Amino acid sequence: MAASAITGSSQLAGAPTAYSGSNSQLSQAIQTIWSKEILFQAMPILRFEQFAVKKTELGVAPGLRVNFLRYKNFAVDPTPLTEGVRMTTNALTAEQIAITVAEHGYAVAVSELLLNASFDDIMASASRLLGRHMAQYLDVQARDTLSAATSATFGYDRSAISGGAFTNYDEGNVATAVSGSNTSVGSGTNAGKYKLTTGAIKDSALVLASKNIPRIGETYVQFIHPKQSRDLRSNPEFIEVTKYAAPGNFMLGEIGRLYDVVFIETTQVKKFATGSSVTNYTSVVGAPSDYWSAPVKANTAPGQGGNPAGVQVAPGAGGTASAYPTDTTTLTADVYESVMIGDNAFGHAIALPVELRDGGVLDFGREHALAWYAIWGLGVITDQAINKVYTN
Repeated sequence: MAASAITGSSQLAGAPTAYSGSNSQLSQAIQTIWSKEILFQAMPILRFEQFAVKKTELGVAPGLRVNFLRYKNFAVDPTPLTEGVRMTTNALTAEQIAITVAEHGYAVAVSELLLNASFDDIMASASRLLGRHMAQYLDVQARDTLSAATSATFGYDRSAISGGAFTNYDEGNVATAVSGSNTSVGSGTNAGKYKLTTGAIKDSALVLASKNIPRIGETYVQFIHPKQSRDLRSNPEFIEVTKYAAPGNFMLGEIGRLYDVVFIETTQVKKFATGSSVTNYTSVVGAPSDYWSAPVKANTAPGQGGNPAGVQVAPGAGGTASAYPTDTTTLTADVYESVMIGDNAFGHAIALPVELRDGGVLDFGREHALAWYAIWGLGVITDQAINKVYTN
């Protein structure tokens, strides 16, 4: 755990008592003439978390785990009944998916001298920054939880097609891996050419539909990076949210839809930059060992997070039966990990909702601390309801 830190005026000691971390002097906030406008760094708003199944049972019962009950489907036998023969009865079967919760939070501390000397309301600004931090923190955890899913499809290379980008039915060539071959999204001779095309969207929707995954309302939902949405907007079939025939309640970040898929734009979509290696998730999925990493390993094991017990299912057209990014080849092109989900994909177990807490009286009131604090856990509920789409 990192050492504690404090922010003070230009008179702050080089080694403040009990604060051995990266302390800083906020002398920029103490000026004779200064604009009241403060530019806050733009932070992404929550996008992923809005689709999580929320459970709060831990608020009324002690414990560190929340169990999600899921009934298993009956086997289908098309054999007709025979007159005079009683029907054979069958038993109900179910499984429990447990999500472990843990503490989460972030704190800041300032001096009394800074509060009195500054032209700005430092504590009010700190509370706004803490709120933005919490939103990004939670959304990154939700994204990484979805990244632990086992199914993936890939973008299409249409660079060799002539006669107009979207005027013919030639979908191009689909990639077969994230890296490690000449048909990989991030490395090889065609790296950088595999885009989020209509073919990639159809393949991903096919993966979920072929597994009988219910839609969220009337559509599947796909999280895409602004770079991917740029490619998508080039498609004349894409319907922007402002052009819907029947306006309704829009989702946070919704930019449009295509083929019964709603698209949520967010910079939180995972990007594997050129020169890096793809995260190897084989050490995460199926290896429950802790509850503080992201994604939480204890929530993504077979039978605990909804993942198949060591079974990889081929996701259909344009996909692969080995969807974990495991190759460590250095990428020669940026790779974006878009995620498409259906209903009941992942869960958010909340033991204590987010609170803004004061640090109390410190050093006779000379120090003031503020933090956001919460107890929650995230985990995959239905692995089959999640499909990742890797494109450039």
